[in-house]
Parts: sequence; C-alpha cells; structure tokens
Amino acid sequence: MWLILGLLAIAATFINLFMYAIGKDYKLAMAMGLSLTALTLCAEQSLVSNWIQSEDWSALREVPAMNKAFWFLTIVSILLNIAPILLEMKNKK
Repeated sequence: MWLILGLLAIAATFINLFMYAIGKDYKLAMAMGLSLTALTLCAEQSLVSNWIQSEDWSALREVPAMNKAFWFLTIVSILLNIAPILLEMKNKK
C-alpha cells in the first residue's frame, strides 16, 4: 500500500510543478502531494507495526535503511511541493 501511495504522491508532486509551470492553479495538486506523502508514511508505519505484532524480526532489520530513505524522500517531497509558493514569493519582491 505504501508503494502505491508513494507513487501517487510523486505523480501529484509532478502535476503540482507542471500546473505551476503552465500558470494554472496548482494548490490542489500541492495539497494532494503533501497529503499522499503523509498517507505513505502512515502506511509504512502500519506495515512496521504489523511486523512487530507478528514478531517478524528479520523484516524489522530492514527498517533502519527504509527509515533514512523515507526521511530523505519526505523532505524532498515537502520542498518540491512548496517550491511554487516560494517562487511566487520571490517573484513578487
């Protein structure tokens, strides 16, 4: 599930940037990108929780590597999704 939500978050982020580039209202796509990023993280947390409940310790060994990747991708998602707002603020000055 987290993979599907993650891919949808990436798609929404690119739609956000595309809408800004062509001058259309991009705020809905921005909200969708950020929301899907949050849902991706929730789905991943649920997956890890299920591993703990089923005592799948070998699967839990993967968590530290995934943790770093999710931090990085979340920061990139936030920066890409708010880039149009920052660019608008810069252009107004």
